[in-house]
Amino acid sequence: MTTTNDIEQLFITHYTSMHRLAMLLLRNEDVARDIVHDIFESLLNAGHTDVSGQYLLKSVRNRCLNYLRGLSTSERIKELYALDEQEVAAEEWPDDETIAKIHSTVSNNLTDACRRVVELRFTDGMSYKEISQTLGISEVAVYKHLRHAIDVLRKQLSKNG
Repeated sequence: MTTTNDIEQLFITHYTSMHRLAMLLLRNEDVARDIVHDIFESLLNAGHTDVSGQYLLKSVRNRCLNYLRGLSTSERIKELYALDEQEVAAEEWPDDETIAKIHSTVSNNLTDACRRVVELRFTDGMSYKEISQTLGISEVAVYKHLRHAIDVLRKQLSKNG
């Protein structure tokens, strides 16, 4: 049975790397901290004693991906661009010019594989798993293509903005 001391030791040893991974994936301090804390809480409640650092990092990754999957498209955009509700009124953004820039960037600045993943995700509304199966690549590869595309879009939009 897991004792509070066991969980405390795991927390001291692995919290920093777990939190860093969550921040890289989510770019949201509050959600990243909550996800890492939830993992430790579930360990304590489940009574696990033999978890490794690798298991904890996989748990963080999976919970972050589940969190992102649960967001609507507009929430994902706001999360990725760290936008406040006051910064962007729903009826003002994205405007036609921004949508045109996004389409142009996707067409001209992404590799064919990355562009295909973006189209399947945002045009066809496919899940990571469906894209993975359709293209014969892993879900991690799907995530990496989308992450790259979002980074390219962020760079191009901030340059043009």
